[in-house]
Amino acid sequence: MSQSIQARNKALVLEAFDTLFNKRDYARAERYWSPDYVQHSAHIAPGREGLFNLIKGIPPTLKYEPGVIAAEGDFVIVHGRFSGFGAAVNWIAADIVRIKDGVLLEHWDVIQNEATREQSKSGKPMFGDTFPVYA
Repeated sequence: MSQSIQARNKALVLEAFDTLFNKRDYARAERYWSPDYVQHSAHIAPGREGLFNLIKGIPPTLKYEPGVIAAEGDFVIVHGRFSGFGAAVNWIAADIVRIKDGVLLEHWDVIQNEATREQSKSGKPMFGDTFPVYA
C-alpha cells in the first residue's frame, strides 16, 4: 500500500524541522525549504535566508520537540516545543506549513510562552505530560 500524501507531508515536515533546528545541517535543510519560501511569522525575517539566519544566531543549545501533527492536502500543522534558544522560558508553537512539489513553501506560526504548573489555570501542561521547571 502506498503512503498517503498527508503521511508523506507529515514525514517531510518532521525531517525538515529536525534537520534545521536540531541538527543545524543548513546544506541539507536547503533541500526541504523552497528558494521561494514565504514567511508569515512576526519573529522571522523573510524567506528561507531569514529562517536560516535566525537559527544561525540562536545558541547551539536550541532544541525542537514535535508533538501532535496533522495534515490536510498541502498543509501540515505541528504542535511543538522550542527550548534552549536563549529566552527565559520555552516556546510552545503551532507551526503551519504549506508544501508544494515536495518542499516547504509557506509558513505561519502561533507562539506562546510555556506555562509552569503555578501559571496553568487548567492544571495541565501545554506540551507533553510534565510542566517545565525554570531556574
